[in-house]
Amino acid sequence: MKAIRKSAFVLLLSTSCQSQELATVPKLDIDRYMGTWYEIARLPNRFEKGMECITATYSLRPDGRITVMNRGVKSSGKLSQIEGVAWIPDKSEPAKLKVRFFWPFAGKYWIIHVDANYKYALVGEPKRKYFWILSRSPEVDKETLQELTRIAAQKGFDTNMLIFVNQKCP
Repeated sequence: MKAIRKSAFVLLLSTSCQSQELATVPKLDIDRYMGTWYEIARLPNRFEKGMECITATYSLRPDGRITVMNRGVKSSGKLSQIEGVAWIPDKSEPAKLKVRFFWPFAGKYWIIHVDANYKYALVGEPKRKYFWILSRSPEVDKETLQELTRIAAQKGFDTNMLIFVNQKCP
């Protein structure tokens, strides 16, 4: 009976977190965010299934939009890459971006945490279906990873489902 109550509490807590508004970082220095980020962990998704050594590189374009270049290595060993474009629809909410890889579809790319030095970032979307832990380096120390995972859980993401990405490719 105790286990059932505990399970019900956990379910209620996770459901209430997921129905809450997902807060993004209040201020974002988009210039500091540009560059290459390594994917440390993610929630499962079909477009990165079986991939490792994943990076995302962001660069500002003259029109104010952002070029997004995602790269990774498939389980076959073949390099896979895709280029997209991102933009900030509402300048008053600079951490709520839209990203498009295939016209006319665009997804929400919300920056929900970035450390003061722009070394680590957490990215997700309000339904909590997609989530990534990003780092400027391919490895993150255990304490930092635990802290980033704790923040993600507080924001309503199911961190038990995280896939940790191998960043040691030949």
